[in-house]
Amino acid sequence: MTNIIDDHVKVHFRMDMDEDGWPPASVEGLWAVDLGDGTVRLDNTPWFVRGVASGDIIRVQPDDDGVLWAGETVLPSQNCTIRLIVLKDDGSAAARQSVLEVFHRLGTTGEGIERFRMVALDVPPQADLLKIRELLEHGETKEWWHWEEGCVTAAWEAAARP
Repeated sequence: MTNIIDDHVKVHFRMDMDEDGWPPASVEGLWAVDLGDGTVRLDNTPWFVRGVASGDIIRVQPDDDGVLWAGETVLPSQNCTIRLIVLKDDGSAAARQSVLEVFHRLGTTGEGIERFRMVALDVPPQADLLKIRELLEHGETKEWWHWEEGCVTAAWEAAARP
């Protein structure tokens, strides 16, 4: 994530909770760069919002209080958002950090959050998509984590095993 400076704004996304109360909020705010034309470029990885990734250009609409609400994706970045719930060592800080480090070696960036034992990965198109997928599947088999696809691309889908 870039240092948050004057050209950054908070963009709010509405979310629907499922029958299990997930995600744990009805709104998620993401940092973005205001492009000055009613659009923003997302500048951090979503924890819960589906269908968007860091770098996506999103149309925004301010409400009467000036709060920016996300609309349609104008230009996808071709980045993927992958989220993991870390099970190993009960999702400790060390376990989350080791997950971030191993995926970083394959070309991702990301961050962890203690409250939900989660790691959110930003996977750019030049990352080793096949090895990332293999590691995700291997770690789930070993019960190191559960993972989900928050936002994926055609290239990510093509890297899936037949």
